[in-house]
Amino acid sequence: MNGGDGGEEVAGAAAGPPPPLEWKFSQVFGERTAGEEVQEVDIISAIEFDKTGDHLATGDRGGRVVLFERTDRKEDGGSRRDLERTDYPISRHPEFRYKTEFQSHEPEFDYLKSLEIEEKINKIRWCQMANGALFLLSTNDKTIKFWKVQEKKVKKISEMNVDPSKAVGNGCIPSSSVSSTPRPYAANGGYPDKSYNYLSNDLSFQPGGSQSLRLPMVVTSHETSLVARCRRVYAHAHDYHINSISNNSDGETFISADDLRINLWNLEISNQSFNIVDVKPTNMEDLTEVITSAEFHPTHCNTLAYSSSKGSIRLIDLRQSALCDTHAKLFEEQEAPGSRSFFTEIIASISDIKFAKDGRFILSRDYMTLKLWDINMDSGPVSTFQVHEYLRPKLCDLYENDSIFDKFECCLSGDGQRVSTGSYSNLFRVFGCSAGSSEATSLEASKNPMRKQVPTPSRPSRSLGSITRVVRRGAESPGVDANGNSFDFTTKLLHLAWHPSENSIACAAANSLYMYYA
Repeated sequence: MNGGDGGEEVAGAAAGPPPPLEWKFSQVFGERTAGEEVQEVDIISAIEFDKTGDHLATGDRGGRVVLFERTDRKEDGGSRRDLERTDYPISRHPEFRYKTEFQSHEPEFDYLKSLEIEEKINKIRWCQMANGALFLLSTNDKTIKFWKVQEKKVKKISEMNVDPSKAVGNGCIPSSSVSSTPRPYAANGGYPDKSYNYLSNDLSFQPGGSQSLRLPMVVTSHETSLVARCRRVYAHAHDYHINSISNNSDGETFISADDLRINLWNLEISNQSFNIVDVKPTNMEDLTEVITSAEFHPTHCNTLAYSSSKGSIRLIDLRQSALCDTHAKLFEEQEAPGSRSFFTEIIASISDIKFAKDGRFILSRDYMTLKLWDINMDSGPVSTFQVHEYLRPKLCDLYENDSIFDKFECCLSGDGQRVSTGSYSNLFRVFGCSAGSSEATSLEASKNPMRKQVPTPSRPSRSLGSITRVVRRGAESPGVDANGNSFDFTTKLLHLAWHPSENSIACAAANSLYMYYA
């Protein structure tokens, strides 16, 4: 039966959109026990896969960066077996293990501005590997750091006492080699017949050297340990809080963005950067929008995009001018006439943008929706996915408790066929964005991701379809989420990342890192 279903799916995929994915729990790191209180410093604030998908990094509000590495691939056999495996689908799901962690940022205080600088990690970006070492950028509100993580052999002290036959190896001259000289040297290279006033009698050496002299011998063992070293610090370039960093495809430069400016850095030069975007008006009272997110194009090193608090995305070309005051393209959706309200601009603010792997599409997340934009079509988004439409009647309450300002991240699958973002009650959504797809799944960050789903008893195989219609349409009752459950504004899933080549998602629920596969 399964074989027949598989054949139908292949035929369906060729004719139309791919079937909805069935997500399963994979792993959890830092799972909370029932009733356990979460420490503020342990809450995860950034997640990022590297380009290979073999490493995953998380940052937290305590300024720490934790690295995980994939383990299931390392168990494969030789190269022949690797080649054979390419002909068959890998049945087991990606598995990761804890690799190492280090303190990236410490709390600071700006005495000139009387401002506390939090240690919280805002963003992490992986850089190109070199000589087996991992490189990554991490940033808090003000300072970006470039880290190198490498395995180093442990050096140990193997023995302390000097063996006269091996004394030369320790840099000492054995007494037998100098016994015939009229002025013998001591084992430590000094003169035995010369006394030093600043040495006590206890430290004086007898002629011929002392057999009880203790010298350490350092040897390199076969054991290795991971060492994280900060290679460079890029500081004092932002007056406002850094919200984004992004690597360039040239492997040499990266950008950092705050509310009003975007700076271009060279990885090798930490004492200067070039300001490429500046939206600060002459009079700050004329300020109407701020930069909320910025990202380089994945393959074109001269192109980058940044989003604003007014819901627009600007594509700029670094070849046009040194200071990119004018954009090459502007992507924004015109608001419907008569729909404007007090909350319109707040919920239109884009919290995150991501380029698709091929660079053709841009995914943006505002408070209510996910939007997919084609960079060749600036008239409007090609797809809009309703995420929080059911919260529209609750906007006043959300404004009162500041939840309306929550910044949810978004991500795309490596094949560009699906998008995902987080929500409240530790839920996250997965939407199909292929032409004709109606896939829209809600999952909970727990060991049973489907437990909040409401299946149809008579046709359980259609449960995903029923959820699809509910999520895209929005729930009818304002007091419940898309699956008929009461929503909890205190538990929100802000950060998540999609594996670059497989259907695997890592997401953060407070201090816990959950991983799922399909």
